[in-house]
Amino acid sequence: MTDCLSSPAERLDSVLATLRENGMGVRISTSPSVLEAHSHGEAMDAARLPAAVVFAEATDDVAAVLRACHAHRVPVVAFGAGTSVEGHVTPAEHAISLDLSGMTDIVELNAEDLDCRVQAGLTRQALNAQIRDTGLFFPVDPGGEATLGGMCATRASGTAAVRYGTMKENVLGLTVVLATGEVVRTGGRVRKSSTGYDLTSLFIGSEGTLGIITEVQLRLHGRPETISAAVCQFANLNDAVQTAIEIIQCGIPISRVELLDDVQMAASIRYSGLSGYEPLTTLFFEFAGAPAAVAEQVTQTEAIALSNNGLSFAWADTAEDRTRLWKARHDAFWAAKAIEPTARVISTDCIVPISRLGELIAGVREDIARSGLRVPLLGHVGDGNFHALIITDHTPQGYARALDLDRKIVFRALALGGSCSGEHGVGMGKLEFLETEHGDGTLSVMRALKNTMDPHHILNPGKLLPPGRIYQG
Repeated sequence: MTDCLSSPAERLDSVLATLRENGMGVRISTSPSVLEAHSHGEAMDAARLPAAVVFAEATDDVAAVLRACHAHRVPVVAFGAGTSVEGHVTPAEHAISLDLSGMTDIVELNAEDLDCRVQAGLTRQALNAQIRDTGLFFPVDPGGEATLGGMCATRASGTAAVRYGTMKENVLGLTVVLATGEVVRTGGRVRKSSTGYDLTSLFIGSEGTLGIITEVQLRLHGRPETISAAVCQFANLNDAVQTAIEIIQCGIPISRVELLDDVQMAASIRYSGLSGYEPLTTLFFEFAGAPAAVAEQVTQTEAIALSNNGLSFAWADTAEDRTRLWKARHDAFWAAKAIEPTARVISTDCIVPISRLGELIAGVREDIARSGLRVPLLGHVGDGNFHALIITDHTPQGYARALDLDRKIVFRALALGGSCSGEHGVGMGKLEFLETEHGDGTLSVMRALKNTMDPHHILNPGKLLPPGRIYQG
């Protein structure tokens, strides 16, 4: 039984002493450089040094840390690659940052059943490199070197979601350590089940507030026989958006359709060396499947693009050309950053039903023009999701202008039946929009779940759920 009246520093010392007694002393760091690296994610200013960093190598390590933190009321935040953009990994005050990036094993690979089990610190790139010889791959591609556990925690999606879905559709089960240190396994290896509550879906997208994911059972997919990529440029942004909408409405099973507006394309041409393209609104396409199926997809897509005033298709059939295109797309944030290297870039995203995407982007462009800020637009337009990279001064006034524009963009999406985030998640950055999107009743049920599963609120406090009333029944 812990002394709840002791100071945060005393409670932290008790946790670290317990971990040292359990032989985990060598995995604890209070080095200033290590603390600073774990004080923040990407693209958001919010930062706070953790009190200590603990490096886990197995589920048992995570359980030991959470048992001690639960007993002594010490907050803990899970840390993977640190690529989240809404402040998910910024520690609470006097918190431990629990680093899972060393948990990188493939626990089991079942090629015949198209599934595998991996530790949470493995990245999708490392997984795909290790299973390449099986003819299988994992398709969810959010861009950066994110860990698979982090991708589960934020319900990540990315460029291939239009065909393969998000993490929610590609995770069969999880190993999760609860706030008390208890280890539970959810789901399994079967493709469907009608038994019990769907706890796997409960933890996916929970941002480390209900438990810490340590292992993931993943669906794998066969590598396509043929892959082809193309680029089509447009003089008018609305024409490009309408092209993407019609492709989806026609049911063409395209693998990826990504939009970069003229501002983003100009930045990407400079940063990524995309020679041969003009600084115009551009759609990147990828097609995959049997050769005949790919040819049919290409023919239909090209016809739709040209009917919407697409200027021409430029093909990227070799693996090197495709890699160059998709690397440029994934480097879009850094290309935007390079427009004004001394400025700050605030990344926001939202999503609407596909039929409302054109209306949303048109309104957002008006908001951008009124703001006087430079804002590249890009996104996974095939599922109605887009991103705005707001470039602003490193001043309080510049930050306030950017946040004002951010709010206008998000509230436009909500007014059109959308969500405040299609893939970045909530973290700290989107807390203010949750009541508008979900309503007080729904949030009160979520808070009741949080209180039940994490009664001392040690798991990533201050994230995902705004404070408020709790459902009483």
